[in-house]
Amino acid sequence: MSENLRPFPSYHGSSNKVKTTGDTRLRSSSQVSTSAADPVKDHRRRRSSSIISHVEQETFEDEMDQQLLPNMNASWVNQRGAWIIHIVVIVLLKMFYNILPGIDSEWSWTLTNTTYIVGFYVMFHLVKGTPFEFNGGAFDNLTMWEQLDHETLFTPARKFLLAVPIALFLVSTHYADYSLSMFLWNLALTILVGVVPKLAFAHRLRISIPGITRAQIS
Repeated sequence: MSENLRPFPSYHGSSNKVKTTGDTRLRSSSQVSTSAADPVKDHRRRRSSSIISHVEQETFEDEMDQQLLPNMNASWVNQRGAWIIHIVVIVLLKMFYNILPGIDSEWSWTLTNTTYIVGFYVMFHLVKGTPFEFNGGAFDNLTMWEQLDHETLFTPARKFLLAVPIALFLVSTHYADYSLSMFLWNLALTILVGVVPKLAFAHRLRISIPGITRAQIS
């Protein structure tokens, strides 16, 4: 069931597995001459001239490296108490902005919302790879959000992480006395930074801005 929720099907579940039959040997031998003339394609270091591109699915060897050991960079999200961390961070941010001089309730909630969404965007959607050298770089091309639950969509952890910025936006809007300027800012930030990167169509999506971001997918 979880395999059907993956936007990129796994090689292990593919029906195109190599079979050791006579026809397969004949087909593979006939492809040797043509494949030898083709340039070697590296799916993890593919360069794209377009602004919008997608990271391709890993090879069979990369998937074996990914499944060799648990991915500690993403598995902690499903651990007991991990969800409470988000609530604690929001409370601490609110307390911090409350003690700053000249910051009223309207601004403190807006700054809390902004700091949380931007901070977790950098953590989950901007930084790629893992800080642990245990998988041969098999996750170097994926963000933490893309590594969650073996890239399975609509898991409880993903739904919770999607619901938190929406709930924080509603709370911030309420305690900001529904100020139009604060509402528009919180709404735009929540949608563009807190929600859109977590949707299915944005999975493995890369946007390259000339002069600002690298066109190379890495």
